[in-house]
Formats: sequence, structure tokens, C-alpha cells
Amino acid sequence: MCIRMKMLKNFIKFILFVSLLTSNVSAESFLNFNVIGNERVSTQTIINFTNLEAGSDLSENDLNQALKDIYDTNFFELVSLNISNNTLNIKVKEFPIIQNIEFKGIKAKKYIEILMDQISLKSRSSFNEFLLQNDLNIVTNILRQSGYYFTNVDVQKIVNSNNSINIIYDVTMGEKASISEIKFIGDKKFKSSKLLSVIKSEEDKFWKFLSKSKYINRQQTELDKRLLENFYLEKGYYKVNVEEAFTQVLDEKNFLLTYQIDAGEKFFFNNFEILLPDDYDPDGFSDLKNTFVELKNVKYSYSGIQSILDEIDIIALNKNYEFLDVAVSEDVVENNKINFVFNIKDGDKFYIEQINILGNNITNESFIRQKLVIDEGDPFNNLLHNKTINNLKKANLFRSVNSEVKVGSSSGFKVIDITLEEKPTGEISAGAGYGSSGSTFAVGIKENNYKGNGILLDANVILTEESIRGKFSYTAPNFAYSDRSLTTSIESSSTDKEKDYGYKSSLNKILIGTSFEQYEDLFLSPSFSISLEELTTTAKASANYKKQEGSYYDALLNYSISYNKLNSSFRPSNGFISTFIQELPILSDSSSIINGYQIAGYKEVINDSVLSMGIYTRAINSLNKDKDVRVSKRMFLPASKLRGFEPGKIGPKDGADFVGGNYMASFNTAITLPFLFPTYDSVDFSLFFDAANIWHVDYSKNVDQSNSVRSSTGIGLNLISPVGPLSFSLTQPITKADGDITETVRFNLGTTF
Repeated sequence: MCIRMKMLKNFIKFILFVSLLTSNVSAESFLNFNVIGNERVSTQTIINFTNLEAGSDLSENDLNQALKDIYDTNFFELVSLNISNNTLNIKVKEFPIIQNIEFKGIKAKKYIEILMDQISLKSRSSFNEFLLQNDLNIVTNILRQSGYYFTNVDVQKIVNSNNSINIIYDVTMGEKASISEIKFIGDKKFKSSKLLSVIKSEEDKFWKFLSKSKYINRQQTELDKRLLENFYLEKGYYKVNVEEAFTQVLDEKNFLLTYQIDAGEKFFFNNFEILLPDDYDPDGFSDLKNTFVELKNVKYSYSGIQSILDEIDIIALNKNYEFLDVAVSEDVVENNKINFVFNIKDGDKFYIEQINILGNNITNESFIRQKLVIDEGDPFNNLLHNKTINNLKKANLFRSVNSEVKVGSSSGFKVIDITLEEKPTGEISAGAGYGSSGSTFAVGIKENNYKGNGILLDANVILTEESIRGKFSYTAPNFAYSDRSLTTSIESSSTDKEKDYGYKSSLNKILIGTSFEQYEDLFLSPSFSISLEELTTTAKASANYKKQEGSYYDALLNYSISYNKLNSSFRPSNGFISTFIQELPILSDSSSIINGYQIAGYKEVINDSVLSMGIYTRAINSLNKDKDVRVSKRMFLPASKLRGFEPGKIGPKDGADFVGGNYMASFNTAITLPFLFPTYDSVDFSLFFDAANIWHVDYSKNVDQSNSVRSSTGIGLNLISPVGPLSFSLTQPITKADGDITETVRFNLGTTF
């Protein structure tokens, strides 16, 4: 019985095998095509869609593939194929043609343009129900990402008599969904006031009428997550986990946005090891080993790893290691230390055949290619390729930058596709401040990608109680393909000090300048300016002021040299920056030279407290013995350099007037106290000590030179108040000179709109 069952099973398998074999090998030939049912699409075009030739033998698979190819064109609703009397009959029913697409309920043309660009179905294309439903989702998602979270979209199809169709999207926009409150929960280590300064999203306040960041936006919250993760990684929290932001609807307009953070423990660099191929010279990597020694036991940071990779990049260029590749492995030891192994090897030897730039509808391809570190014809190098992608991201013109490396036309070649998603590059900003020293209002308009060439246009106006200044600047990022930016600006300002000092000045200036990295971390910023200043006085002005009344022409050369080792340009926590500045008169009615030096250093000490110290100096001297330094160019100490004294109310006095000095210097130190009063989540504290002096007057020996060191100490407080960020300091002067006007309390309330 078992034998019979086994034989029966084998027989069935054989029959199935033969039937499958004969179905695959059976073929039928045809000599002619016959196309039925087509109205708009030509007969020959449909024949071409099949990829079949008359006279050839066709299998069932060939017919199925031809059927699929015709359907894939999205021109036809129904298609059937059969062979009869040596003729391949193709019967089709065409989709209706889309005559018109309309959006109702959307007033802003910019949204309609974006939606028209993103949907699949276009006017004069064939209608497809599946694609229509997909487009409906696209329209809804784009509007929600733009802040219209409560959008409702219906679609109407109007069939016309000529086998065409009109599509109407009926959109109910609703109110823009704004962020009423942002919360940070979990093991976040830092106060919410600090984390709010890290992310892009903002809480909706009544003064934020220009801000777009107050609206709920999925792409924006994803950016917030990346910013938070990078912030914590830079602070040493190697295993930080920022959970996906979740939102809670408070009412028909407002959302509560919450970020769940698990910072974990702080990690430190431990041992570093570098593995080299046998034919590499170890001496060429000696500087890298010195960097390893410097980083050992230092707090982990992403910038520390990046500095190592940048150094490897430099070595590869200098030693002509064209195909160098690096694999980085990490191993956590002793709970909070990390060992790193940098395995340097020769990558696959490929050359770049072609680089395709995709998705740039606004930005010119020539500008994008200026950012490429490797180009067509170069050896392919992963390090340099990643540097190219980072350069494009740093341009701040694209919402996303992605790349794909594909096989080239022949062995040994690669094709790189770089796909970009552009973002809006225009900005409107406004800000206001009110404090002990007066009020300020500022408004500005900026375009970061003028004519698609990455050109920066910036126009702004700043008003204070004593002055108004307007400025327009034009910055070309890569002038004449020199890898150096060139800035041209026009500035006009008016300063009214008639109430206190009896004079008023107006200045019109044209400037051209540049800034570039001459050597690693060493920046040079030269500029040349031409200006005309008008100085008028009143009866209240002193005799020395009155004799300087008139017009002054200046052609000046300014430059600065900076050595920047800060770990961040915004709120640094480690490193220093040292800067020397000089202003030289080329042609001037009252020639004077300005020299200055300043240095500021930062060090994270304990519990994320940052200790900062800085020295600031300036000196101005007339090059003409017969002329004094112009009153409008005399030195006044910046308010931030000496707290505890009213701004402009220390130093040399001519009668009752503070006239500024020829020399000034300050020393400042402060420490932040993030651990102080941890339950006050919106308040940050700091302690500070200031010491400064401003002295010497060249126009009269009878003026009090006031050569005396002033000093003060106090506590600073930064508070997120219901009406905006509030900066407050309580200061106790320690030493002062006769005639100085002290100030115990200083505050400043300022925000952007």
C-alpha cells in the first residue's frame, strides 16, 4: 500500500512537471497587429508599448509582460490581448484626459504652486483613480506640514462629454495649528529654558506674529529631535535617546508639544587605536596619535570624533592616499568610557564617472557643484564624499540632502546621484528690547539664496532712543571662484546726543570686505570703507566739541585676525577665540588709528557649569599732532563689559559731560550655575566679576583723565517670562572713581517676533 501511494505521488509530480514545462515552452506566432478602442493614443505608440515584434514566437509569459507594459503607461483603464488568425489583437479603453485641476479654498498662491508641483496627476495627463487617492493624501499631508493640521480636503470629479475630466480639490484650511506649550520630560539633565534655545520650534506668544516656528510641523519636530540629539552628544551623553515628539490637542487651534528625553550617563574618551595597511607610513599619522593623547579622558563629543576624521582627511590629501577609507568601531568599557578603533584601509579603487544633481528647482547647479569636494574624474573616496554632503547641508539652503552611489557604465567607475530638497530661504525678522539703558527696535529682511547662487541679501533697520541705523548688504559666497566670500554694504546712521553732550552726527558709509580661513582655525577679515560724516553741535556743547563741528571724509582699511578654537559659535562651552583688530586711515580729514585685542576662553567645569574669562582692549590715537580724535570716534566701554555702572557714565569728564577716552580695557569672568534651583525650570543663574578702565583725553590737559580701575561683582538671571526673555543682573560695585554713576540693578527684556 505504501509503495503504491509513493508511486502515485511520483506520477502526480511528473504530470505537474510536464504540464509546467509545456506551458512555458509552448509558443504562438503572429504576423500583424490590430489595435481597437484607442482615441488619443496612436496605434503605433500602443504597439511600441508592447515591446513585441511581428513574426516572433510568443509565450504566455511574453503576452503577460506586454500586458503589464501597456498598463504601466497609466494611459489605459482596460487592456486585453489575444492572438487570432496570425493577428495580435490589442483592445484598450483609455482613461479620460484631465482637462483642468483646481484648488478651492486656498487663497495663497504659494501653496497652490507647491501642491501643483507635488501631485502626480497633471492637466492634459491621463486620469487614474489610484493616483488621485494618492494625490489626495499628498495634498492633506503638505497642508498639515505647513501648519494647517485641521485641514479637510474633498475631491470632486466632473466628467465631460469629450472623455475628459475636471478635478476639483475642495479644501477647508481651518486655523493654523500653533504650539501653545513645549515640554521636556524624562531624564533631561538640563533646564527647559536651555533646551528651548536648542530647538527650532517656538511657543506661540502674542508677540510672535512673524515667526513661522510657532506652528506645528512634522518636519520641524523631526529637526528638533536631531538638534536635541546633537546637543546631548556634544555634551557627552553618548547613549541619549530622544523619543519621537508627541502632540496633544488642547483645542481647535493649539497643541501641547512634548519631547521625552533619556540622557543617560555622561561618557568619556578612553583609548584610541589606529590600524594601518602594511604599505602606509606610520610616521605620516604621528600628529593623529598626538590628538589621541589630548582627547584621552576628555568628555565625549561628536566634534571630537569629527576633528579626528578631518585630520585623517588632511593626511590623505597630503600623502596622496586617493582611495583611503576609514571604519570606526566603538567599545564601551568601565560603564562610561569609550574605546575607539580607526581602521584605515584602501577602499575599492573606483573613479567618478558622473555626478547627477537632482531636485534643485531654484538653486543653480553651478553653485551646488562649487560645494563638491570630489568631482567627475576624481578617485572615489568615502571621506571626501561625506564631506561634500556635509558642505551642502551647511549651506542651509536644503531641507534634506541625500546621495546614492551607483555602478557606472563600465567596471572601475561610479555614478553619484545627489538628491536635494530645497526649502524657503527668505526671512522676515523683528525684535524689540527694553531695559535700564533704554529701548531698542529692529526689523530685517533677508534672502539667503538670491538668484539661486547662494547670494545673501540682508536689509535691516535698528532704532534706539539715541540713534537710527539702516544697512543693506550683498554677500557673494564664492567670489570669482576664489573660495572666499565678498561682502558689499551700504549703511546710513544718525546719532543724537544733543540732550547729554550737545552734538549730533550722521554717517553714510560704503564698505567692501571679505572673510576667509587662511590656515586651520585662523581667519582673516579685511575690508575697505568710504564714509562721510556730518557733525553738528548746539549751545549746550563744550567748546572742544564745537570746534569739531563740520563734515568729515574717511577712506579706511580695517582688518581682523582671529584664531578660533571654540567648540561652537553659539553658547560655547569649551575653547577660546583670540582676535586682533586694526583700523588704518588711507585718506581722512581727521586721521586716527584704532588698535584692539580681545580674547575669550570657555571651560566646562562641573555639572555642565561653564567658566568663561575674557580680556577686551581698544586704543585710538590721532596721527596728526594738530588734530584731536573726533568726538564721534572716542571710546566708550560696551555696557556688557562693566556691570554695576550706567553705560557711558564712567571715565574722563569735561565738566559734567562724560566724553569717553582714548584707551579702554576690561577683564570679565563668569560661571553659569545650571544646578542652582533645579525646580525653577525657566530660570538660569550665573555669577560674574567685571573689572574695567577707560582713560586719557588728548584734546585738553584740563579734563579729568579718570585713570582708575572700576570693578564689580554680582549675580545674573535669565528668565523666560510671559512677555519674552528677561535678562536681569544684581550688581555690587567694588571699586570706582569719583564722578562715576553706579547702577545696582540692570535688566533687559528682548525678543523676536
